[in-house]
Amino acid sequence: MAVKSVPNSFTLPLISFLLLLLTRSDSAPQPFRRDPGHPQWHHGAFHDVRESVRSDVRRMLHTRAEVPFQVPLEVNVVLVGFNGDGGYRYSLDVQKLEEFLKLSFPTHRPSCLETGELLDIEHHLIYNVFPAGQPEMIALEKALKEAMVPAGTARETDFGREVPLFEVEATAVEPIFHKFYSYIFDTDTMGFAQHTEPDRPNPASIFVVNFDKVRMDPRNKEVDLDKLMFNTIDQLSEEDMKKQEGDYIYRYRYNGGGATQVWLSSDRFVVIDLSAGPCTYGKIETEEGSVSTRTMPRIRNVVLSKGSAVGTISDHSSHEIFVGHLSSLISTTVEHVVAPDVRFESADLTTRLLIPIIVLQNHNRYNIMQAGHNYSIDTTEIESELRKMVHNEQEVVVIGGSHALHRHEKLAIAVSKAMRGHSLQETRKDGRFHVHTKTYLDGAMLKEEMERSADVLAAGLLEVADPSLSSIYFLKQHWDDESDGSTDSILKHKPLWAGYEFNRGKRKEKKQGDIYRTYGTRVVPVFVLSLADVDPQLMMEEESLVWTSNDVVIVLQHQADAVPLSYVSEIDRRTALPSLSQRHIMAGLASAVGGLSAPYEKASHVHERPVVNWLLAAGCHPFGPFSNSSRTSKLLQDVALRNTIYARVDAALHKIRDTSEIVQVFASEHLKTPLGEPVRAKKNKTTTELWLEKFYKKTTNLPEPFPHELVERLEKYLDNLEEQLVDLSSLLYDHRLQDAHLNSSEILQSSIFTQQYVEHVLSSEKEKMKCCKIEYKYPYHSSQTYVYGGILLAGFVVYFLVIFFSNPVRI
Repeated sequence: MAVKSVPNSFTLPLISFLLLLLTRSDSAPQPFRRDPGHPQWHHGAFHDVRESVRSDVRRMLHTRAEVPFQVPLEVNVVLVGFNGDGGYRYSLDVQKLEEFLKLSFPTHRPSCLETGELLDIEHHLIYNVFPAGQPEMIALEKALKEAMVPAGTARETDFGREVPLFEVEATAVEPIFHKFYSYIFDTDTMGFAQHTEPDRPNPASIFVVNFDKVRMDPRNKEVDLDKLMFNTIDQLSEEDMKKQEGDYIYRYRYNGGGATQVWLSSDRFVVIDLSAGPCTYGKIETEEGSVSTRTMPRIRNVVLSKGSAVGTISDHSSHEIFVGHLSSLISTTVEHVVAPDVRFESADLTTRLLIPIIVLQNHNRYNIMQAGHNYSIDTTEIESELRKMVHNEQEVVVIGGSHALHRHEKLAIAVSKAMRGHSLQETRKDGRFHVHTKTYLDGAMLKEEMERSADVLAAGLLEVADPSLSSIYFLKQHWDDESDGSTDSILKHKPLWAGYEFNRGKRKEKKQGDIYRTYGTRVVPVFVLSLADVDPQLMMEEESLVWTSNDVVIVLQHQADAVPLSYVSEIDRRTALPSLSQRHIMAGLASAVGGLSAPYEKASHVHERPVVNWLLAAGCHPFGPFSNSSRTSKLLQDVALRNTIYARVDAALHKIRDTSEIVQVFASEHLKTPLGEPVRAKKNKTTTELWLEKFYKKTTNLPEPFPHELVERLEKYLDNLEEQLVDLSSLLYDHRLQDAHLNSSEILQSSIFTQQYVEHVLSSEKEKMKCCKIEYKYPYHSSQTYVYGGILLAGFVVYFLVIFFSNPVRI
């Protein structure tokens, strides 16, 4: 078959016409398009705070002041629909909100939930508040409108009317929010740039949205949102202002979790929708942390406040209250998600992470390690999620296996001993209190019984899982006259200064060896108790299916139906599925490995315990009864990576303070004048500056209590450490977590060795200064005592005779 060729006279016009159409389509206005002149997001505020960070570090190191290590943290707040184009056509001054945030919440210092103590890390919060454009807002409203699904009716808060209810699956609209995030910050986490620049700035963002509910009403087919993207939006009349609620309610559910209007995405942003809801959820008959209709600020209460005309914002106090309420909401998000507390603080410096998943089952009905079932454990997904929470140089190994519990009778006895019961009072539908006993599994008792058992499957793993084995920076040094043939993964290490002899004799000659990092393995075992023929409502303490410590994770699994919990979302009671253990395993490992705390927990120094706030309980995380995801948000992954660095820096700063205290005690004991009095300094000088001036700057002729070389080394070490800490603060601000990880390792390593060196030098100098000793004996009498007494008596007699005969007046 012959193909007829097209003449060139027809081909060229056709190509030109197609190119013209393509050019016109590309030049048409589109949302999320970065045209020339688009406002750029700037990330360079560290230059403004560098000197402040350096000043605090210098004061902390050289004066032993209790000053935390300053780490700048950038918080980006994006306002959608607050430029007179969203719901109620409400406008918010961006600059005033940013200034209010800087003045009200300038810093945040996280705590450790395990110890309840504040970390030596303090975040200097840098707020960037900027509005979103109209095309992007309309594009988000369009996506939200298409994702709304009817879900019955709900009752309004103000008037109690039954109105239609729509639910939005957050995972369905998450891609459009991710596109919005990439458009604002010029990032494409799905592209090639992530692999070439893993340490590029990844900003944390909070999206505060105010949509027009009438415009995106799914029942309203007359509104064409595509035409409104670049056209002028009409202002509202008084009647339109009263109808802005749209006579319907919509709310989000992330992956089928609890209903909410605040959710954490799988990326690095949190969505706060002020036009959704209001939603109510929390624990039954408990006020702490519960989310009510008054928890979130409502623009309706500002615009339609009492005493003001409809459609005007004449009540200035209502506007100020709204700004304060919104700022408090942003601060709560920062404290619970962006920079939350640390669950467990362990300076993990090993290069391997071993996660053995041990399934102990008392039946042969099913095996949760076999793939293909709804209740199966996916070890590949667990390993993939854990790799995102550790640094690149740390290897993650996940292994699994099933064991019959009846073959380990001591473990079976431990499980039986860990069973507990407590009385529970509940209010049922009849309105009366019903008391019944509920059985639960005590995780702490089970761990203790496993450690005491002689079973190698549990006691052996728990012994090697001790964090003290992995909290030491393993170093090894080759000596010509000594050899250590140990190449085990769990190492016997030799301190760097152990090779030196501090006796006054001749030092033993040896060649300089090579120092290198040896390989340590941290073991975090996961015990999954797959039980049959147990109480259908059996759970662990605090109505959970997982118990976590800093070195072990215990998960309960059985094939019972949904267990009702004492948590409620709207009018529905939350339930737990004991047959699904994947999410609970991830929750335990995220806390044990990454030090992540649940987004609803925060340490309270007033209550001396962790307090809860369920506002951010829904989203892409495996914690709590309102979540239904086994994955972890990238925002929390960054937090896990920073927690590892913070643990090392916190341990290093404690060692530096201990070293300074050792030198200070020694100097206070020996820094004295020849008469034994302490050397006095000027009024404005600290004691540390005094001994540095006396012995390092050589402004005195007093005898030195310790060598000048030691003080010189300490001073140089503190100067170098000051530069390292300033660089570390800069790396953390720029999100260069891999470089910050290496920097923190060097800081902790040098602090350990410096402390050992100082202790050895001071102990050697104490030996040298032992020139004499004082002995205390009982007094005893001798014949010389009477001789001295007679001489003293004769002296008094001679004295009186001289006085008597020298007196000229005699009778």
